[in-house]
Amino acid sequence: MAENSATQNIEFKSATQGAPVEELSYEAAREELMQVVQRMESGSSNLEETIALWERGEALAARCEAWLDGARTRLSAVQSENQN
Repeated sequence: MAENSATQNIEFKSATQGAPVEELSYEAAREELMQVVQRMESGSSNLEETIALWERGEALAARCEAWLDGARTRLSAVQSENQN
């Protein structure tokens, strides 16, 4: 998902702020996602910022899901090897 200029201008407290989502570790993506949720819940953002936060949050959630899917696949492979 391409980030628009509003998404890029959002200030996150994370050390990974502005980093491309696809380059984030699971832990970094999860931490930033929690910050996005907190900021959205605070209601302090205008509509454009809220939409940008939502888009970033969706991308971060997808990144976390991809990491977890990969971990499940690797665990299944190891379990299969150990059963043979």
